[in-house]
Amino acid sequence: MISSPGVGAKNLAEIGPAERTTPAGRFVAKFGKALGRQRVLWVDYTNSVALHAVITTHKSEHRVERLLSPTPDDNRISFGCINVGTGFYTKKLRPLLQRKGGVVYILPDTKSLDEVFPRVRLLPYLTSLASE
Repeated sequence: MISSPGVGAKNLAEIGPAERTTPAGRFVAKFGKALGRQRVLWVDYTNSVALHAVITTHKSEHRVERLLSPTPDDNRISFGCINVGTGFYTKKLRPLLQRKGGVVYILPDTKSLDEVFPRVRLLPYLTSLASE
């Protein structure tokens, strides 16, 4: 899935339900500032897709509970950003990526893995050829 064209230039109130997408793919991610001077890990800066700790401002959204549920059916809780648990974000992700950034893979949920990452299927063969 790709981001809706122009979605990164819109205010949140202008983004319709069909435009609230998270693109699948391989991204070079880097920390930077978002609105309100909050530091986030930008996955796709152009389309305003960031990875950050789950936002709990509106308790009625039950975001933490939804992330912890056993199925992904209720995990779509943002406008396209990737929300993760606060502990994971602050203790694992941020220390690992804050200095230089890193590569982030966003796996698809509407396409097969092969459609988004066609070489993954070939990796065992490519590795064996490289060692010959």
